[in-house]
Amino acid sequence: MKHLINSRDFDIQTIEGIFKKAKTFKESGFTNLLKDRLIITIFFENSTRTKSSFEVAAKRLGATVVSLDVSQSSSSKGETLFDTAANLDAMGPDAIVVRHKNAGVPKILSNYVNCPIINGGDGAGAHPTQAILDLFTIKEELGKVKGKKIAIVGDIKNSRVANSNVELLSRFGLEVIMVAPPHFMPKTKNFRQTHDINEIIDEVDIIMSLRTQTERHSNQIYASLKDYAKDFCITKELVKDRNILLLHPGPVHRNIDIDDDMLKDPRCKVLEQVKNGVFTRMAVLEYLING
Repeated sequence: MKHLINSRDFDIQTIEGIFKKAKTFKESGFTNLLKDRLIITIFFENSTRTKSSFEVAAKRLGATVVSLDVSQSSSSKGETLFDTAANLDAMGPDAIVVRHKNAGVPKILSNYVNCPIINGGDGAGAHPTQAILDLFTIKEELGKVKGKKIAIVGDIKNSRVANSNVELLSRFGLEVIMVAPPHFMPKTKNFRQTHDINEIIDEVDIIMSLRTQTERHSNQIYASLKDYAKDFCITKELVKDRNILLLHPGPVHRNIDIDDDMLKDPRCKVLEQVKNGVFTRMAVLEYLING
């Protein structure tokens, strides 16, 4: 049985197939490929985009969606994650989408079910469908991606989005440059790193700005996010007239991650990422369930 726990679970050929199917969905819209199928979403951590995106994707495929309200579930009464998974599995779902604040939970749960588990984000671990939709968006906008340079900017150390994108994008031939203050920079020698975005602004084709993961910081690092923004906010003044694609996984901290002017700029593809997220997740669901 196939699961999608991290971006490495899909090889390049599979990802290309996902993109081909996603493009078909983007052009044709609704379909009943998952008619009479049941998909359960379990989000133990808050989400707007990912949860809604999966549910819209499933319904556009004709599937029935059951969203578990964790605050109303037996997990709030002390039921273990494993018992929750086993009980849900006994109901015969065709796929379960899981988000959890702790890294590794979706992988563990995959041992307790008889249907595909899709990781909707686990702590600072992985967010594979975000990386898939990000790469799809880049390919849609730029065509050829091999040899392109992308600057991932912000709280890289605590970002599951960065973890999945670094793995997937580099596998497709993009050069990843990490841009962050020292305390947000992961310890790795495999990728270029800088603390000053001005050093690389003239050579990159794409900027992926990240949200500062304040909920994952053990103590306050900056006096305020405005201090962080002075050096790492993506502004019109920084980008100027350069031909750079701007991405962000959301939610955007306005004027902290990206300023208002750049969010309105046609080079900013944040809403296009949201749109593409539905189509790529449709393709992922259809692939894992139907094969």
